[in-house]
Amino acid sequence: MCARADRPARTDDPAGSLAAVLLARPGSARRSLMRLGRRSPDRSPFHSPLHSPLHSPRRRIVGIVRLVLAGAEVLALLGYFGYILGFKSFIVYNYFSYFTVQSAIAAVGVFIAAGIVALRREVDPPWLDWIRLLVTTYMIVSGIVFLAIVIQSSSRAYTMEVPWSTQLLHFWIPGIALVDWLTDTGKARLPWTTLAWVMVVPSIWGAFTLIRGALVRWYPYFFLDPKQVSGPLETVLYCAVAVALFTGIAAMLTWSSRGWRGLKPSAEG
Repeated sequence: MCARADRPARTDDPAGSLAAVLLARPGSARRSLMRLGRRSPDRSPFHSPLHSPLHSPRRRIVGIVRLVLAGAEVLALLGYFGYILGFKSFIVYNYFSYFTVQSAIAAVGVFIAAGIVALRREVDPPWLDWIRLLVTTYMIVSGIVFLAIVIQSSSRAYTMEVPWSTQLLHFWIPGIALVDWLTDTGKARLPWTTLAWVMVVPSIWGAFTLIRGALVRWYPYFFLDPKQVSGPLETVLYCAVAVALFTGIAAMLTWSSRGWRGLKPSAEG
């Protein structure tokens, strides 16, 4: 004997289950399909703001400003090269020995990369923010040191000219880069361990400059030249102040990234 079941047997076939629901409750199924059609694409579990299409006009402006900064940096480097070309003691190798010049060259690449990313993505990737922090720190410190040298030149019985190219390299471009950093609403929360990397490049540059200076008898900054300071102790003091500037500014930039709760995920993982 076979007993007839009052209910249809369960099936593990999803298609069969869906068909049963559609047949049994057509009104509910129609409403579900309408909700599915209205679902926004940005609510997809596979949606990532890093790869989302550009929605903010402000982001487009940021990209354009960064590309303009890259062009201005190149113009300033060329102008500064032409300015010191008139000096009798000018040597091409010495031009590229300035920390300001090296920082500006690095900034050109960073501005171009950051500008292209800003035009294509809503937020910057964390690795780009990490590089931007380092380069921005180097530019700001270069500007502060140069300003101190200009102020101190009056007490050393010589006058320093500050042409337009020097103003761009040391003051205007670093200032705009700082504003770009502070107003960037999509920064990653950079870890405090970033500070450990800030002194890598300056330390390598400092060691190379001291060794090269002893060989060629030329230093890009007076406080590194033993003939222009009272002795090694004064040079160490100036270097300690520079280390404090690098670390302090990098800490401020890192803090500003951690204090902002923007669109970006944390770089700490």
